[in-house]
Amino acid sequence: MRVFMQTQTAGADSPRYYQLVLEQDLLGGWTLFREWGQQGAHRASSKREQYLERDAALAAFERARDAQLGRGFRIMFSQGFDGPR
Repeated sequence: MRVFMQTQTAGADSPRYYQLVLEQDLLGGWTLFREWGQQGAHRASSKREQYLERDAALAAFERARDAQLGRGFRIMFSQGFDGPR
């Protein structure tokens, strides 16, 4: 499951982005990857969180997505689900 979001910018500023990826690991757990930064910049920040159960991982994914939507990000690409809930 993946979602890529960006902010809208005015002027010469590059947009900011936020990406969430939720994947099942080889041991049956779930990993939530977060990456964010300025589009086109050389540096980005990232965070990885481990979950034992799919429901907890999916809830964390949705909370992170909704928090960024509340900060003005817009979904540019999503894969693996039917969009925002």
